[in-house]
Amino acid sequence: MGQKIKAIGLVKPGNVSVLQAMEIEVPTLAPNDIKVRIKAVSVNPIDTKTRDGGWPLSSDLPWVLGFDASGVVEAVGAEAKRFKVGDEVMFAGSHTRNGTNSEVTVVDERIVGKKPKSLSHTHASALPLVGLTAWEALTEKLGIPENNEAKDLTLLIVNGAGGVGSFATQLARNILNVKNVIVTASRPETIEWCKNQGATHIINHRKPLKEQIDALGLTVDCAFLCFDTNGYLPILSEVVRPFGQIVSIVEVHEPINFGEALFKAQTFHWELMFVKPATNYDVLSQGLILDKIADLIDNGTLKRLDTKTYDDLSVANLREAHETLENGKSIGKIVLTVTDSSFQ
Repeated sequence: MGQKIKAIGLVKPGNVSVLQAMEIEVPTLAPNDIKVRIKAVSVNPIDTKTRDGGWPLSSDLPWVLGFDASGVVEAVGAEAKRFKVGDEVMFAGSHTRNGTNSEVTVVDERIVGKKPKSLSHTHASALPLVGLTAWEALTEKLGIPENNEAKDLTLLIVNGAGGVGSFATQLARNILNVKNVIVTASRPETIEWCKNQGATHIINHRKPLKEQIDALGLTVDCAFLCFDTNGYLPILSEVVRPFGQIVSIVEVHEPINFGEALFKAQTFHWELMFVKPATNYDVLSQGLILDKIADLIDNGTLKRLDTKTYDDLSVANLREAHETLENGKSIGKIVLTVTDSSFQ
């Protein structure tokens, strides 16, 4: 029997009531792995989708969720060279392994980045998944260069107040120098949040998008879809220019209608940050992106994203965090701190 650790996981899919305290074994370190003592975690839509059975589980139950964490390295594999014991790190992990809602986890060091020195573990845990997703979507899929060449670009982000949309707004404005970043939001608090992230224009997703964009006098070159691919793709195909690009991170539940996109020769991309670690493709790029994000946080170019903090990673708090995500009213990121009383 291996070392036993405390965790919060599930033995069957379902609503938040299936989340429960449990003990699991720490996996054996593979050559590229590091073992990390978890100090804080964040929640993401993939947590709730996996929990309720809408996202496939990649190993036998019981399953530990959690795809964002900040912590301290406790051990390193035989071929792990990026980090040493005692280093403070952050990572999003892989959906093919148990997640971060546990005292300790094992992760491939190539998808791990250094923690920003200026942030606590709690604040740092909000960054990895949304940072990697936004970075890959904008630079690798939409091809926006990491320099000044995108100055005249107009980018539309659907769901600007979510974690990914918020990070993408900061990335587009502060790093990629995108001239116009249009985001969708409707409530006063989400509008104010999007302004603070750097959006140049905010339009109401409850009203026709094309009319509002036309009123701005702008031509949309590319769009980042962070909500309801089936519902929004026809709308985005209408507002994005001919030969423009669209990238989505939201799974579909029925066939997509590409009719409008075909007749405008638009390009559609999927972004899923878990594909690199799952397929062993360009894996180290994720660790290097997280290192960049840490530096950009520390020099003040990027801002933290957490808006709600739980002082303890308990079953009750994790259930409540899942419910908050599922009601569609959350802004930014929700984080939970690990304490001596956690996992109960």
